[in-house]
Amino acid sequence: MKRVMRFGKKSKLSPRYIGPFEILHRIEPVAYRVALPPALVGVHNIFHISMLRKYIPNSTHIFDYEPLQIQEDMTYAEEPVRTLEKKEQVLRTQTIPLVKVLWNNHATNEASWELEEQIPDKYP
Repeated sequence: MKRVMRFGKKSKLSPRYIGPFEILHRIEPVAYRVALPPALVGVHNIFHISMLRKYIPNSTHIFDYEPLQIQEDMTYAEEPVRTLEKKEQVLRTQTIPLVKVLWNNHATNEASWELEEQIPDKYP
């Protein structure tokens, strides 16, 4: 059985999943040992069931796994792939330009709205 693993949070209460990874065996009713790649050697391989999500196979899904570059503090760098939409948030006295950014290692439904002026500064 394969599961996708929740790993870190990009923004408030926004789960991010990486994987799929194979479950080696069940340790307790809510704890599972997962087969992790060598790139995740610093991550403990036992996870609570709330950190896992079932992987639903799809015959049209082409699985191209590119391992994350994990830093020493167990974080990874996010980079924008492209902008999906633009909009302007109108407040009472000002208008804020926003762009919807698709990030690498994330699905389209996980794209986030960012300030348009900050994207070129952070990611030249």
